[in-house]
Amino acid sequence: MIVVEAGVSLLLVFSGIVVFSSALGLYRLPDFFLRMHAPALLYTVGTWSVTLASILHFSFATGSLALHVWLVIVLLSVTAPVTTGLLARGALVRGGQAGVP
Repeated sequence: MIVVEAGVSLLLVFSGIVVFSSALGLYRLPDFFLRMHAPALLYTVGTWSVTLASILHFSFATGSLALHVWLVIVLLSVTAPVTTGLLARGALVRGGQAGVP
């Protein structure tokens, strides 16, 4: 059980580091499109890490394979790229209306 808890802890710490680097990229990058790039990529890695930690924890806590967490990651994996694309498209249209090349 200690090994499982250590694995869950490592996955969650890794997710925290990924999210922090995503926030740092969001803060440091100068342009909207560059700012969108860092969180969009690292968000997926952080989410997968938390999902794997949840599956590991609940599978060993209940004694059976807990796959209900997969619903969360599937939903986020489908909606995150769509949202990022819509934000980029909106920024391009708004920039075009303002006369920015």
